Amino acid sequence: MAEQVRAIRTRQAILSAAARVFDERGYQAATISEILTVAGVTKGALYFHFQSKEDLAQGVLTAQNEDLLLPERPAKLQEVVDAVMLHTHRLRTNPMVRAGVRLSLDVNAGGLDRSAPFRNWVDKFTDLLEKAQAQGELLPHVVPAETADVITGAYGGVQSMSQALTEHQDLGQRVNALLRHLMPSIAQPSVLASLHLGESRAEEVYLEARQLAREQADEED
Repeated sequence: MAEQVRAIRTRQAILSAAARVFDERGYQAATISEILTVAGVTKGALYFHFQSKEDLAQGVLTAQNEDLLLPERPAKLQEVVDAVMLHTHRLRTNPMVRAGVRLSLDVNAGGLDRSAPFRNWVDKFTDLLEKAQAQGELLPHVVPAETADVITGAYGGVQSMSQALTEHQDLGQRVNALLRHLMPSIAQPSVLASLHLGESRAEEVYLEARQLAREQADEED
């Protein structure tokens, strides 16, 4: 049991080090030797968990959204908003998420399959929008899969623009503006009036998600 715990901690230390290096240097410039130095582990320990730099990068891409669950809401459009808000808060505060986003948007990451995060977002939004449609929350013209594509692409563009201009310092304002422009084009007026879109929503959802994670952990113990 102790050996298993050590293995889990070693893997997490390697992933955290990889996230830091990828975030600072990008995929192409990052090296295994630098990740080893930051992680403080041997080459053998690293290769026990990850076969290559690409494998490490995929680990970071996967890990960025593993540790928090989105709280459920009666209005599924609010869950769409909250998913964006939660990710926005974590991008600004969590190195793993920040590294995952940088890798996802890195057009110079030759050989790295960057499609999974985008597909995951599209799948998540499609599911929520289909549920919103079933509950009568959407305007008649909305096609959930198409709208999920638009939200994902627009959000990715906003993240990239904010990173280039301000190192994500203005991301909250830009995401708020994005949602204020997108939601009126898909939401029924009565639903739109009830949506919480303000910048403070990001931290509120994050704190609620943290509490939900703690409660689930206590139940598992």
